[in-house]
Amino acid sequence: MALSLILLATVTSSCHSHKPVVQDNNYDNHGKYSGDDEQVFGFKINGSDNKGLYKEIKTWLGSPYVYGGNTRAGVDCSGMVLQIYLKVYGIKLQRNAAAIFNENCVIIGKDDLREGDLVFFSSPGSKRITHVGIYLKENKFVHASSSKGVVISDITQPYYIRFFAAAGRVKQLC
Repeated sequence: MALSLILLATVTSSCHSHKPVVQDNNYDNHGKYSGDDEQVFGFKINGSDNKGLYKEIKTWLGSPYVYGGNTRAGVDCSGMVLQIYLKVYGIKLQRNAAAIFNENCVIIGKDDLREGDLVFFSSPGSKRITHVGIYLKENKFVHASSSKGVVISDITQPYYIRFFAAAGRVKQLC
């Protein structure tokens, strides 16, 4: 029980630590990639993958979390998604997770997720969408965690399973 509370406290959105943490061993503590260009985030990038998306994500890894931020110097979840979508796809999204879900996306099944789709989460004790990330592949997604900054996480981790709200595809990419 105590371990569960510690884990929950570490990943909930109420923590506002600004310490950047990168979860991939191919990255240093500043988010700089040091591995083979074709092996990224612990999985192989192939010819059908959007290399522009992965290249842009690499520049954001390790950026600290700042509520309301939208630059690499400090960013929140929707600010990061907005900036990456603008740079990679040329699509301007709404500024918060719930508005992105309601105004920019069509709902898709979790089993239909593909690279570039968005994953949405609710906060503990609520069904309201409060967090968004970009799905990559192999159950991985990038997001701006309020406790860790911009990181890659696995959607099959118990916390993310518990608070998963929906998956969406940006309308312009359908």
